[in-house]
Amino acid sequence: MNAGKYVLAQLLDWVHPQQFHRCVARYGGDYKVSQFSCWSQFVCMTFAQLTWRESLRDIAACLNCRARGLYHLGLGGPVHRTTLADANEQRDWRIYADLAQLLLRQARRLYATDPLGVELDQMVYALDASIIHLGLSLCPWARFDRQRAAVKLHTQLDLRGPLPAAVQITPAKTQEVTWLDSLIYEPGAFYLMDRGYVDYGRLYAIEQARAWFVIRAKSRMSYCRLRSLPVDRTTGLRSDQVISLTGFYACQDYPDKLRRVRFYDTEHLRSLVFLTNHFGLTALLVAQLYQQRWHIELFFKWIKQHLRIKAFYGRSENAVRTQLWIAVCVYALVAIVRKQVKSEASLFEILQILSVTAFDKTPVAQLFSNIQPQDDDLSTHNQLPLLE
Repeated sequence: MNAGKYVLAQLLDWVHPQQFHRCVARYGGDYKVSQFSCWSQFVCMTFAQLTWRESLRDIAACLNCRARGLYHLGLGGPVHRTTLADANEQRDWRIYADLAQLLLRQARRLYATDPLGVELDQMVYALDASIIHLGLSLCPWARFDRQRAAVKLHTQLDLRGPLPAAVQITPAKTQEVTWLDSLIYEPGAFYLMDRGYVDYGRLYAIEQARAWFVIRAKSRMSYCRLRSLPVDRTTGLRSDQVISLTGFYACQDYPDKLRRVRFYDTEHLRSLVFLTNHFGLTALLVAQLYQQRWHIELFFKWIKQHLRIKAFYGRSENAVRTQLWIAVCVYALVAIVRKQVKSEASLFEILQILSVTAFDKTPVAQLFSNIQPQDDDLSTHNQLPLLE
């Protein structure tokens, strides 16, 4: 990296210019735009995410106080609040959705050899969704019920990293399980899900794709026990059974056999039942696999605490989606920088340092060289709860 570049510019160097321009051209983002391009919008919104700016006026004021350096960030001139507001309202949010997918793909390649919390060589994904609340009076287009407005962030989290492998933003009324219809399953990969995704027809689609799933069973499940396997009760296991579904619709949707593992959680004094279509794993490993699903809860907690996705700079659907997708881009960029500079710092520590050094000219590798590694919410593999 050039030591004369701002830290923010060094971070943005990981965005490939040709890939960005292809995303813009795909949706005509810069059509008839003479001054404030999509890149200028992206730089401003990235700066806002890194430094937690409160409003568009705040973004413009903080950037314009560095007027002499804006050219080095790719900004042609001063930033105006109304211009940035218009860009968020009018530039297609899909530009930044496509860019986020490219950056996440790049980040996942860097973390591909990271260890999992269990002894498995296959890919392991956790699926879940989180509601992001909006003001009903400000965003009536996102009405959830009589009193609330919200959107739902669906995420397929690659547990090596962890980094999202797929992200989708939908109205909050959308049922989580319907998102499974849009996923392309990888043969041999594991998919970890909570009870909200119990749909036997969709689970059978995973089976037919030659992928594996581990999911919590619903309490009222009709089944027939075909045989029982021995378990070590000192580990918390209570039973390991091969079953077939007997419900009228369930057995039609999932005609094959399933494996039912019951585990007693001594910490919460609760019995948990898991279903899986993999018959070669040990029963204890099935429970440990589901335990790793908690990483997606930590991911949602992390981005809500450390990125600006709970307060929005615009009210329209396009502005809200643009801000959410750029937040995902920033998360991917921070993860990329962490690997590229070979830092032992957590994502949280890197984000905090970037937030106060955006206009420094220190090489990013030096910024994180003296940080002692600490536990991060997203990198702790031990002591994960089994409960949602």
